[in-house]
Amino acid sequence: MMARRDKAMMLLSIQPRPCTDSNCRGQHALAERVALAISLCGARGAHLTTRRRQILELLWENGRPTGAYELIEALKLRDSRPIGPPTVYRALEFLMSQGLVSKIESQNAYVPCAHPERRHDCLFFICSNCGASVELEDPRFAQLLVEDAAGLGFRVTRPVVEVEGACATCIAAGAA
Repeated sequence: MMARRDKAMMLLSIQPRPCTDSNCRGQHALAERVALAISLCGARGAHLTTRRRQILELLWENGRPTGAYELIEALKLRDSRPIGPPTVYRALEFLMSQGLVSKIESQNAYVPCAHPERRHDCLFFICSNCGASVELEDPRFAQLLVEDAAGLGFRVTRPVVEVEGACATCIAAGAA
C-alpha cells in the first residue's frame, strides 16, 4: 500500500506542461503524461481513480492499440487478483470522455491521446505488420472533413479516420 501512495505522491509532485510542439508525436515521459491527465481531470472536476490511472499507464506502456481483455490480463498480473470486464470498460469510457484515450474502431482497441490538453480530431496511421499506431493532429484535415460533410448536408459528430499500412520500422526491416 505504501508503494502506491509513494507513486501517487511522486506523480502529484510533477508539474505537467502542455506540449506546444504539434509534431512531437506524444514522445513524453510516462510520469509527465499521467501527471497531465491528473491535472486535466482535476481542472474538469473529474477524478482519475487509481484503476483509471493504471489503465492509462498500461496503454502508454504498451505503445500500440490494446484491447480491453489484454488490459484485464495485464491488470490481473500486476495486482495478482481478477478484474471484471465492466470495470475496465467503465474506466475506458471515462478516459475517452476526458479525451485521454481514443478507440481504434477497426481493432476494437484503445490508445492514449498524444495531446489530451488539446481537444482535436485525429487521424490514426496503423501498421498492419507490427500493430503500431501513430496519432496525427492536423487541423487542415479536420477542417476538410467538416467542409466536405457540410457540402453533403452532413453534420459530423464523431470523425473516425484510420489508415492502415506499413510503418517506417517495418519498411526498413523489409517486413512490408
